[in-house]
Amino acid sequence: MIADPLDLDRTHDAAARSWVGAANEAGTDFPVQNLPFCIFRRSSGERFGAGVGIGDQIFDLTAPAAPVALRGVAPAALRAAAEPALNALAALEPDVQTALRRELFDVLSTDARRSEAEAALVPMGEAQYALPFTVGDFTDFYASIFHATRVGTMYRPTNPLMPNYKYVPVAYHGRSSTVVVDGTPVRRPRGQLRPSEDAPPVFDVCRRLDYEAEVGFYVGRPTQGEVGIDAAPAHVFGFTVLNDWSARDIQTWEYQPLGPFLGKNFATTVSPWVVTMDALRPFRTAALVRPDGDPAPLPHLAGVHDALHGGVAITIEVAIRSERMRNDGLPPFRLSRSSFADSYWTFAQMLTHHASNGCILRSGDLMGSGTMSGPGDNPTMWGSLVELSHNGRDALNLPSGETRTFIADGDEILMRARCELPGFASIGFGVAGGIVVGAAPPS
Repeated sequence: MIADPLDLDRTHDAAARSWVGAANEAGTDFPVQNLPFCIFRRSSGERFGAGVGIGDQIFDLTAPAAPVALRGVAPAALRAAAEPALNALAALEPDVQTALRRELFDVLSTDARRSEAEAALVPMGEAQYALPFTVGDFTDFYASIFHATRVGTMYRPTNPLMPNYKYVPVAYHGRSSTVVVDGTPVRRPRGQLRPSEDAPPVFDVCRRLDYEAEVGFYVGRPTQGEVGIDAAPAHVFGFTVLNDWSARDIQTWEYQPLGPFLGKNFATTVSPWVVTMDALRPFRTAALVRPDGDPAPLPHLAGVHDALHGGVAITIEVAIRSERMRNDGLPPFRLSRSSFADSYWTFAQMLTHHASNGCILRSGDLMGSGTMSGPGDNPTMWGSLVELSHNGRDALNLPSGETRTFIADGDEILMRARCELPGFASIGFGVAGGIVVGAAPPS
């Protein structure tokens, strides 16, 4: 049976409050209506395990008090939460995950079991985070037609989109080994560049380092073959905010004829938090309406539920803080704000097409949306520096008096994501950030 994404319950009630005071503060990422998962430990000597965000605290699912507070939860869920990654928990049936969410909501929003639950709380400021999943495979899509057209025009002015773009959710396979959690430094890569068309390529330090503002989603229940478009959401555990760092000069030289390679697989930063599909139910929206003249999705990518509810209204915000800005005490400077709701392809279409040739998708596999950029000529909605600087032609002015066309060493890129809708509590995804450090010296 296909679950209705608008089948809301008490956990989505905007009036609900938690006895954890910070969960009720305006602007918090983690009200009681969110309850995202992470993998963390209290100190370096402890084992990593699963936790749930509430205000400025983490409810430790591995704490001795957790089974007492959550006595209505299936033992299988608590056993899975004791693992040092969310893979086992994500592989459980969606109804088990929903039951866990409802129990957490009841415990954290009422006083009945407050004393037991308080014993399982850990301040977020004292936590050490790890990647939420053991990521077996990482696939990055190219789902924003606005980004694809804008960037394509820079290199192919008369033919910005490839003939397949409006028919297939195109993607490339990245490296799961270089997916890192928020706060991990990003080392500037070296690669083969061709600075001039009149000279041969050289092996050198990347000079055009960029970010890509994306959402990512993790596979929950594994697939065993083809997946119907309207059944695809049941195979997704949850979403995160994701930065797929890009070395544009390496990418430009190497990507023909087989696509991205070393220019795209040196680092991908994700938030430590995973917002579940249940938490996102109020923010499901219609899929992007295709302009007249665009082809309809092929049958395996066309579904009634997906057309009505395939979009997710997730806003992604990118900010930069240079080393000088940090030293001068200046706050991060916002570069762009875009929305996953503007995606040409829905997450269900991405997953369905990925599995359409029989490809097995495993719990914890990560998929990225590709750069999310908005329509039109408003640069505040462009999700990459290659767009904002017009491929390095126009410099951006920072509050410190510095300028940027691409990322400099010492720059910190911070990405946040949020869902907001009148009548519902807004929820956030934490931060996916990292400071760029200089290239490693040649060995």
